[in-house]
Amino acid sequence: MRSSIKDDFMDDTIAFSKNHEEPLWFQKMREEALNHATELQLPIFEKISYRGWRLDHPKAPFAEANTDNSFDLPETNNLLVQNGDQTLVNKLDPKLSEQGVIFTDIWTALKDYPELVQKYFLATALKPAENKLVALNLALMNGGAFLYVPKNVKVDQSIQSIYLQDNSQQKDYVHHVLVVADQGSEVTYLENFLSQGDQADNIANIVVEVVAAANSRVHFSALDQFGQHVSTYINRHGYVGDNARLDWAIGLMNDSQVVGDFGTDLRGEGGHSEAKVVAITTGEQVSGIDTKITNYGQHTIGHILQHGVILQSSSLTFNGVGHIVKGARGSDAQQESRVLMLSRTARGDANPILLIDENDVTAGHAASVGRVNEEQMYYLMSRGIDQETAQRLVIRGFLSSVITEIPEKEVRVRLTDMIERKLINGQQK
Repeated sequence: MRSSIKDDFMDDTIAFSKNHEEPLWFQKMREEALNHATELQLPIFEKISYRGWRLDHPKAPFAEANTDNSFDLPETNNLLVQNGDQTLVNKLDPKLSEQGVIFTDIWTALKDYPELVQKYFLATALKPAENKLVALNLALMNGGAFLYVPKNVKVDQSIQSIYLQDNSQQKDYVHHVLVVADQGSEVTYLENFLSQGDQADNIANIVVEVVAAANSRVHFSALDQFGQHVSTYINRHGYVGDNARLDWAIGLMNDSQVVGDFGTDLRGEGGHSEAKVVAITTGEQVSGIDTKITNYGQHTIGHILQHGVILQSSSLTFNGVGHIVKGARGSDAQQESRVLMLSRTARGDANPILLIDENDVTAGHAASVGRVNEEQMYYLMSRGIDQETAQRLVIRGFLSSVITEIPEKEVRVRLTDMIERKLINGQQK
């Protein structure tokens, strides 16, 4: 008879929590989440099948990570680098610290700012019992960060993080990020997830909460590069208050199996969110991306733009979900999901879903799945460009409509470089 997750990990969870000097309330949250995890269900996404990926059967989340700091660091005054629960770099411009900005690992935040963390951690953007994987993320969290921008503070520098997943050994990666922009504040945050090593069959369970309080503005960018032997669940969820704005720019350049669960709740009147997603799949990779914006408040705007490219025998599914609830008068929900396939064995799907419960609104969608334009290829090759280079040029043109919408130049450049690497590697397989 198979033992329960609670039986397998309760002792280790308590020991890990005590070792990191977590406050009693947080330890209790972990224990309750572990109890609930046996009862909760996996989240269900339209046309995305991932139940055989072991995401709900973790193995060794509390193993010690192999630390490796031998990589180039970006030139910035605001940087957090973590390998599991180990913080390798943590720096913040003194001017920002003087203004009350907090940017640190989750355990330092729990020690130094417990009331602030408790106010928002799985309390606003998400709840502990959201689904089985969110509960497991809380219970088995072995890495995490906290970013807080006080009221009316406008951060004119980007704040960056690099989170390393140790794939050199059996060690499941369970990471939680909490970003809070208080009333009237503004911040640009860029996070990078990277795998190190290619030896183990691990899972990655990532939960990111973003709270954009009234009249705040958050520019959130993410560049994900998980390795081939990692089954990955990424949940990024935002809360948007009155007249606040949360813009997402997400580049999924993973080699792993991925299910992306991206959601934004426009709770306040006049809230606005733009979600821009770029994904490339290669080899036998399977990726399913579910992006949802829910308009709760009146006169809210939620736009989704997703473009993806599929090479070899990989598959990619985009779900775009726009939901305007009853009472959200004057709101707008728009979405576009497009998939480009470069192989006859590739599989792609783009599913537009509109759920409209109010009359006085505007809504629309566009979706397509197609192959490379042969006329464009012929034109480029007739001018002496080889087939693989021509193919990459066509793909970059296809993705550019999303990339050019990303406001941060640094993110655009890094994402373009990652796309080129991913395409070259995919063409070589």
